[in-house]
Parts: sequence; C-alpha cells; structure tokens
Amino acid sequence: MSARTHFSRDYAEARGKFLDRARSLRARVASYGNDRARGPAGEALSTDTAWLGPDDASRVLVTVSATHGAEGFCGAGVQSGSLDPAFAGELPADTALLAIHAINPYGFAWVQRVTEENVDLNRNFVTHEQALPRNDGYVELAEALCPAEWSEVARRRARDRLAEYGRRHGAALLQQAITGGQYTHADGIFYGGAAPTWARRTALRIAREHLASARKIAIIDYHTGLGPYGHGEKIIVHPPASAGLARARDWYGDAITSTALGTSKSADVVGDLLGGLEAALPGTEFTGMALEFGVRPFDETIDAVRADNWLHHHGALDSAQGRAIKAQMRATFYGDADDWKASIFEQAMDAQRRALAGLAG
Repeated sequence: MSARTHFSRDYAEARGKFLDRARSLRARVASYGNDRARGPAGEALSTDTAWLGPDDASRVLVTVSATHGAEGFCGAGVQSGSLDPAFAGELPADTALLAIHAINPYGFAWVQRVTEENVDLNRNFVTHEQALPRNDGYVELAEALCPAEWSEVARRRARDRLAEYGRRHGAALLQQAITGGQYTHADGIFYGGAAPTWARRTALRIAREHLASARKIAIIDYHTGLGPYGHGEKIIVHPPASAGLARARDWYGDAITSTALGTSKSADVVGDLLGGLEAALPGTEFTGMALEFGVRPFDETIDAVRADNWLHHHGALDSAQGRAIKAQMRATFYGDADDWKASIFEQAMDAQRRALAGLAG
C-alpha cells in the first residue's frame, strides 16, 4: 500500500480514517469531544484514542498527532498507517500501542498551530499559579512580529526590525525570542496561555485513564515545520545527563538532538507536552521524543505563522487574502507530495519500531 493512502485532505477525513482503521483492528477506541469549539464547517471536534494490545500492558508506545494543530496532517497519516495488522503483529508481549489522534483538534481543523484559546499547546504545560517564564526578547519584538496590518510596507518594516535584532544578538537568540514561548501577549504567537487549555486537560485525562498502571512508556510526538524537506529530526527534551536522554540515545542512535544541549534546530522551550506528561506519570520509565519533519525554510514558516495570527485577529477568513494565507499555512506544515509522505512515513515507522525494541529491552 502506498504511503499516500494514509494521509488526508483535512481534519474530518483524517478522523474518519483513523477511527475506521482502529475499529477494523478491534482496537479499544475512546473519544474526548471538545464542546468549546467547532470546525470551519460547523463540525464537531474530538480527540480520539486507539489502544492495541493487552489492556494491562506494562509497556506502552504512545504516539501523538496535532499538538500543533496544522502539523496534524503528518502525525495523523503516520497513525492511520500504523493501524495495520502487520504492525499490530509486531507488538512484543506485554506491550500496547496507544495512538492519541488530534490532541489539538481545533488547530487541526482550522489549520492553525494554536488551540481555540490562541495557545501554543507545547508551551502550556507550566504551573500557572507561579511566576510564569519571561521572554524579554519577545516583548521587545512583539509589535514587529504581530503587526496590526499585513501589508507589504508593514511586513518590510517588521523584517528590518527582526534583522536588526538578529544582528545585535545573533540568529539563535532571535529564534529563542520568537519561538521559545511567551506569556505576556495573549493575541501573539507562541503564547503559552494564562491557564491550562482544554487540550492540556484532555492530554492529562488520557494519561490518567490509559497510562497510570504502565511501568515503561515511550512517547513519539509528531511535528512539522523545522529542518530540511522530508528530514525527521529526533528531538529529545530530557535534561542533560538524565536517564531519559541516555535511553533515547541507546534506542535511536547518535542522530538524536537535544534542546537543552543546543544541538537541535528547535529552541529550548518550556511548558512542552512531553515534559508535562512525564511530570504527570511519576514512577514510570519515561522516554519521550518529538519527531520533527521539515517542509519549508524557517523564515517562510515563521512568516506563515505570523500571517495566520494576523488573519484570525484582524483579517477576514472568507476573503482572497484569507484563503491565500490558509493555503500558505497548509503548505508550510504539510508536504502534500508523494515523496514527502513516503519519506516521513518510513522514518516514523522506523522510530516506532526502535521504540518498541527499546521498551522490550
């Protein structure tokens, strides 16, 4: 079967494909409806899970799609392809697969990275009752990053401002300022939120209901938007010198990268989903990885995110400009071409098999 058959045009098709394949394997399916929002056609939104393997398995491979909603085309395609009799037959004894489909269904359906609260879910797993992390670089650049108008003049002015910051501080600190996460501008990009989102609460509920008795857990969170076209970067967020980082290196090889050690193309973020789930599952041997696939160059990716933010706060979705921005977002986070799909599916399945071998070891 060609890899392209696993991927979908939109959230609704992806959800239907996932549920159909899960039920064909007699997987245990659960759905978590989001009653706070609807899709662009008024459709209901839901995070769905599929469990393959023994109900009481002590070792569980978890896959997650659409942490950043628009990136869900990739992860959902991998998950649907994984719901295959051949792969199910590869599960070792005492091992289960838990696929969490569209943890941010709103962002997937609307082709946005953010949740219905305009929150970056991968910056939301912080303790909101305490002082929130500071990002002075973002505060300095906020007006340039999210201008009130999306004209060529405003964009050129913003590019000059960002370039000037990069000359003063360097490219790495510019990226950290933009993407590291911020908690001051609720209408901005990479906003971590003032409270736990519905998606965060749902992720933690799924962990409680499905993973509380697991002894060993491997999680692969599928992302797109960084790196060369079709290349999968294995990003580990475990601290330096930790057992989790050592396990990840043993399982996935020296090709892994670390945000904490500065070897990743990603900024070192706070409040990420992997860290949040690990904290919620104390006592388990937890090995997490974000598998990030490249689509477009970094500058184009940031411009698409900025344009989409402007559109939802200031623009008109049902306009020529709105439709063009949405098409740009989809193309930025989804390599809708056969070579891209084949490449990422092969790399993703290799990672899942390595995780299963690591859990068995």
